[in-house]
Amino acid sequence: MLPLMDSMAQNLARLQERIARAAQRVGREPEKIGLVAVSKTVDAPRVRAAHAAGLRVFGENRAQELRDKSRELSDLSLEWHFVGSIQTNKVRYIVPTAELVHSVDRLAVARRISQRASAERPQRLLVQVNTSGEESKSGVQPDALDALLEGLAELPHLRVEGLMTIGPLTDDQRAIGSAFRLLRRLRDRARDAQHPRMPLQHLSMGMTHDFELAIAEGATLLRIGTAIFGRREA
Repeated sequence: MLPLMDSMAQNLARLQERIARAAQRVGREPEKIGLVAVSKTVDAPRVRAAHAAGLRVFGENRAQELRDKSRELSDLSLEWHFVGSIQTNKVRYIVPTAELVHSVDRLAVARRISQRASAERPQRLLVQVNTSGEESKSGVQPDALDALLEGLAELPHLRVEGLMTIGPLTDDQRAIGSAFRLLRRLRDRARDAQHPRMPLQHLSMGMTHDFELAIAEGATLLRIGTAIFGRREA
């Protein structure tokens, strides 16, 4: 069996090659596609091995795990993102630890984030949109996105940098591609509106099983866990 760091390096090399091929197929530059290593339930030694293999951006989906892991690994130069559902009473664990929050879908959560952020360090965030229509998925409905963005524009201490979605749980590549395409169209329409403090440059979409489709539809941030760390408990 390979040592942990060697195994992680091999996983990362294979993943980066797949990302590069997917980007080249649609005429994109691979280096402009960011990789967020989703490290939920991954222990600190494995995160250290991933860091040694070259990863720097890690995503957590549980607020207290983000807090605890960021403290345990504070000796490393890591960028933490929060990618899970947000409870208003857990915002204090997320801000200011997370450099980017991917999953804001309610004005109440955004208000709490704005209260804990500051003018000197506004919280960067993405708005999660439910583009699949699945009731099990979090995210604002597409037809409610404009109203949410208008509400966010009124809050200080926030910088809305784009949109996020989770692809539908299906093997139907057309359905997955359609969900990602919808997110891109919603982002482009919102960007045309030129909301204040909303550069909206990012599309966070694509996980281990569907990231090639996300790249084809313009993803700028991929949230990859299994392809890096292997299968683990949810």
